[in-house]
Amino acid sequence: MTYQHKVQYYETDRMGITHHSNYIRFMEEARGEWMASMGMSYDTFEALGLSSPVLSVQCEYKHPTTYNDIIDIDIYLLKLSRLKLHVGYKMTCRGTLVCTGESSHCFLDSGGRPVSLQRSYPDVYAAYERYQSAQGEF
Repeated sequence: MTYQHKVQYYETDRMGITHHSNYIRFMEEARGEWMASMGMSYDTFEALGLSSPVLSVQCEYKHPTTYNDIIDIDIYLLKLSRLKLHVGYKMTCRGTLVCTGESSHCFLDSGGRPVSLQRSYPDVYAAYERYQSAQGEF
């Protein structure tokens, strides 16, 4: 899936380039839209009593972007297990690679305890598996 983000003026720094911290936010925006496209928006997760907090995140900055640039964010599933999800991001602007990233997430129940998505929420797990099968190798 590709998500687009238009860089806003307030997302730039004094040098006129997109501040590095915003790329993490862009990844979260893309992840939210990606989940919604599979029928699992954050609202759906919360209604089921699930959450999926970030365990780790990393970015590698390749090229700067500036105000009004459109960043295409390709999001893909790197790895799915019963307890964790690993997501990859590739950001480009006008065909130039600007950033790559990854985030890792676990699955928690409403009490904040780890939950096996495959066992306790097989429909949600199956949606991730269908996406993984459909995306092929990235």
